[in-house]
Amino acid sequence: MTDSQIVITQVANSSAEKRAISYANTILNLLNNVFSNKQPADRIIGLYFREHKKHGSKDRRVIRESLFGLFRWWGWLNQLGDYKQQQTFFQMLSITASLEQHPWQDIQQAWTLFGAKNATIDTDTAETSMPQTLLQKLDTFKKLSGLPQVIEADLVPQWFWQHCPIEDTTEKLALIESLCARPPIWARVQQANATQILAQLQAQNIAATGCEYFSDAINLGNKSINLNQVKEYTNGQLEIQDLASQVIGQICAPKDNSQWWDACSGAGGKSLQLMSLMQHAKINGHITASDIRKNALVELQKRAKRAGFNNITLAPWQSDALPVKENSFDGVLVDAPCSCTGTWRRNPDMRWIDDASSITNKPALQLDILSRSSAAVKTGGELIYATCSLSPVENQQVVEAFLAQHPQFELQTITHPFTGEQATSLTIWPQTANSDGMFVAKMRKISC
Repeated sequence: MTDSQIVITQVANSSAEKRAISYANTILNLLNNVFSNKQPADRIIGLYFREHKKHGSKDRRVIRESLFGLFRWWGWLNQLGDYKQQQTFFQMLSITASLEQHPWQDIQQAWTLFGAKNATIDTDTAETSMPQTLLQKLDTFKKLSGLPQVIEADLVPQWFWQHCPIEDTTEKLALIESLCARPPIWARVQQANATQILAQLQAQNIAATGCEYFSDAINLGNKSINLNQVKEYTNGQLEIQDLASQVIGQICAPKDNSQWWDACSGAGGKSLQLMSLMQHAKINGHITASDIRKNALVELQKRAKRAGFNNITLAPWQSDALPVKENSFDGVLVDAPCSCTGTWRRNPDMRWIDDASSITNKPALQLDILSRSSAAVKTGGELIYATCSLSPVENQQVVEAFLAQHPQFELQTITHPFTGEQATSLTIWPQTANSDGMFVAKMRKISC
């Protein structure tokens, strides 16, 4: 929490109102902390809960879901006024609870009462179940707020459209709607039969369903899950990996006896996927994983051990020098640092604490990493460039700049796993298959 706390002084006339005020105080200060420090909300709320263990599971749910709901609808809510004004903030909380269809009606009713400024607030409407479509929610927001001027595009900052242009109005609306919907938890089965794992999860009352695109992918639903209580996760048979991220490993499609280098591995989600794909296909191969963050590589080691994968070697970046041998890999994956606009569904706060520089300050670094990493590709080998960005500035333009400087590489045609489209690069949009957003391009080294 920030050093300077904001205190709500509303008088409570019932136990429900007392709880509503307490929740509002906590949520307000968490929100202010995110905006003041420009730190991810997940990190800030995680730290808060570690420091305040008094909160039970219900308290944590109300606080967390209300906070993230505020960020999802912030493009509309911030037009109500200054969130530090307590009446305005109560109004924001009440409207968010309606738009998100939160079940804590007694708390919402108190927020609605405390936030009522004039006759435009319809408390009866606020208590009913809200429609599901974005356009219907826009109509609801206008009725509850008394602000007729708000539009759908307000839910995404204007600078985004300048760097991620979408000409088709229907697709633009679909993207906005997806960004304002809670994403599912996607998982991937490894070292096990997916059908059996799915049945075991369902037997534990987990809302797990299969995936029409990848046989090893499982949708775990939208509700929070304590993974440490799921034995399929703790024994390494289940890894959390978004469906869009899983596309990258499928595009890599490692072959028998191939050597792969995951040049920006992070905590190893894609390294584990590549190894799992090899195991599933009953082929041999080896993965070398590199990152500049030692903690991420330690986490990769833990995950690999849990999964029983022995053919993953670590080679941390120590400097600008290549941490692996040149011309020695059949495949090199560069999942480059980026603006992460493709993950805005999971991190709605990033829409409002980032600015255009999160996109514009990355391409030079991305091109540098891609260029240096390409030296590790054998002649005839493949180079995969991926980001979780939706911007052509970080995606197609980086690939084009790389190819202009490295004529020994050429683009390969790849098939979009969700649409069947064939192209030399793919942007996975969140609305297409209820996933995050990703970009991927595959190149082959045709000469030395």
